[in-house]
Amino acid sequence: MARVFSATVIGVRAHVIEVEAHMASGLPALTIVGLGDTVVSQARDRVRAAIINSGLKWPSNRITVGLSPAELHKRGSGLDLAIALAILAADSQLPRDTLAGLVAIGELGLDGRIRPVAGALAAALAIRTSNLSNVATGTADAGQMSLVPTLDVASVASLAHCVARLRGEQEPDPIDGPSMLDAADTGGARSSSVGLAPRNAGDLRDVRGQDRAKQALEVAAAGGHHVALFGRAGVGKTLLAERMIDLLPDLDDDAALEVTAIHQLAGRHRGLGGLVRRPSWLAPHHSATRAAIVGGGSADKPSIGVASLAHRGVLFLDEAAEFEPSVVDSLREPMESGEVTVARTGSRMTYPARFQLVLATNPCPCGNALDTDRSALCSCTPHQRRRYLGRLSGPLLDRLDIRIVMTKPTFAELSRSRQDAESTDEVAARVALARTLAAERLRDTPWPVTSAVPPEYIRANWPLSLSSSRRLDQACGGDSLRGRDRILRVAWTVADLAGHGEPTSADVDLAFDFRSSVQSWAA
Repeated sequence: MARVFSATVIGVRAHVIEVEAHMASGLPALTIVGLGDTVVSQARDRVRAAIINSGLKWPSNRITVGLSPAELHKRGSGLDLAIALAILAADSQLPRDTLAGLVAIGELGLDGRIRPVAGALAAALAIRTSNLSNVATGTADAGQMSLVPTLDVASVASLAHCVARLRGEQEPDPIDGPSMLDAADTGGARSSSVGLAPRNAGDLRDVRGQDRAKQALEVAAAGGHHVALFGRAGVGKTLLAERMIDLLPDLDDDAALEVTAIHQLAGRHRGLGGLVRRPSWLAPHHSATRAAIVGGGSADKPSIGVASLAHRGVLFLDEAAEFEPSVVDSLREPMESGEVTVARTGSRMTYPARFQLVLATNPCPCGNALDTDRSALCSCTPHQRRRYLGRLSGPLLDRLDIRIVMTKPTFAELSRSRQDAESTDEVAARVALARTLAAERLRDTPWPVTSAVPPEYIRANWPLSLSSSRRLDQACGGDSLRGRDRILRVAWTVADLAGHGEPTSADVDLAFDFRSSVQSWAA
């Protein structure tokens, strides 16, 4: 008997697998048990050829390889290296104690070369949480896995190289001629300080007027709140929403590792080194399907949706009323839980999806319902307006913390000098300071931003003053219980931006105003 560890990726999360090999008398054969897919089953031939072509001996026994936990589906070729090492140790070609606590990940070529596998960074994150630290993997994946600071990653080019290192022998010469697959790896990291470039969509100074909407966007960025922008066509909703991403601070180490792993599995980080440090910005077209937004695919080939690609970033739905109602409503649960669960026959996959939703829409099909200019009067009937707005369900709108109606800027606002307006850098500095205050308050909790804190925790641990509590009761008399909780969280973010120790009555009023202004927009 011999055992070693490995990892397999299901959805966007990896799971540590224990690989056991048992030698028994009987006709020579290799059986792999433990609910592996076709690729795992084909490891029999890859492992046998790799062992022989590496100058090692293939055992003439009956070999059983077990993959535990047995009820977990195993996918991919990343288990090849672990299977080969377990077989060699069970046959006494390797000291068994050298495999104690070792995690081996890599696909084996028929010549013994260790090739890169998809999801190496996701595997490293799973290993970190399993109290294991020693990892052996191919040179193409070693850079990615080394980004996790607690791991001791050994880079090995081939099976013979790995065996020689475990035996303490002189390492063999490298295999000549790297293959095309090794050259086009799955995005090996070269430096932990390099990442995707920031979006740099433009400066807030470019948006003329709209001071109230800018303030709402600042509050949303500081607390991670979902926000909706309503207004006539051409009023600047998209222009303002695109600047949201530059108000957000860089991702911390844990969030950057998580986001990078997701993007690598989706093929969006290929060939780039380091971690994704800037929050993601995803803006799907209104023709996107439900599977494209929340993810789907089959049990063998799961696909990552836009909501998961926007994890720790911004998901922008422009012309939200043009989306299919079922597509937009599919975001209701992720907006609160921070994850998407896709159920398929025989499998259940959970994807992280803690995004910040920014929604923009016109008030009617023609887009002029809120315009007071006589040359652009709305041509839609009241029934058409109600039906158009009805495409955004009440439960969805109720989950939006901030809802702002944008109107056409006045002539005085348009004639104001660009230099008189605040820049993105100035607003982003206040957002960063507010997030620092919130992080201090949330230091011993699992929540990264104020918008993710459960309302019962806020009420129990951060009670309002008597005057602020009375003001909240008066303001939220006609709102839902969920709406009251969201106003409370926005009030705490407003207080952080103002430098208050706790929300004042004015902070509560501003939070309520950010949510209540939409109630008259369909009139």
